[in-house]
Amino acid sequence: MNLGLVILAAVAGGAGAAMRVIVDAVVPRPHGFPLGILVVNLTGSLLLGLLTPVVSADVLTVVGVGVLGGFTTFSAVSVETVLLAQRRRWAQAALNLFGTAALAVGAAGIGLALGVALAGAAS
Repeated sequence: MNLGLVILAAVAGGAGAAMRVIVDAVVPRPHGFPLGILVVNLTGSLLLGLLTPVVSADVLTVVGVGVLGGFTTFSAVSVETVLLAQRRRWAQAALNLFGTAALAVGAAGIGLALGVALAGAAS
């Protein structure tokens, strides 16, 4: 890996983080539930799964580690879950924690399957 790739990944990570802020601001928070963060993490997991079998290692570094790494967030899920629990919104806290994990893994699996299918169709 070269320094240029590291710099590109860092800049791309900043762009991904900015996109996360925008999505989280635009998506409503029904009953205080952090839906925007859920949307971000599911979308990022799906896209990373889709890209992994299709793009080169360098593109995956910039887009996967950079853009999607900056876009998705585990720390926000953790903090939002604790905040929901502190407000005694137990069902929402559990849904946020376990729903995000299960749905994000499912989205990654769907993305990988689509990526493998696309890679197979292209060859």
